[in-house]
Amino acid sequence: MGHNYAKPLTAEARMERVFSRLPEDWTVKMERQRGEKWAVLMQRPDGMLHQETADSLIEALEEVWRALR
Repeated sequence: MGHNYAKPLTAEARMERVFSRLPEDWTVKMERQRGEKWAVLMQRPDGMLHQETADSLIEALEEVWRALR
């Protein structure tokens, strides 16, 4: 009997998943200074905001999304 394991998502697929779920009225700011980590800030319309830094852009996006959804 074979096993059907899910293939891990690529970074591009993970980004598409986060971006497709972001409401249009949320503020999103992404930046990286030379030699620094990625910083992502998101703010909901109710004023709640969260910021994360990470080595990769997708890691920072996912962490902020999890904190605010």
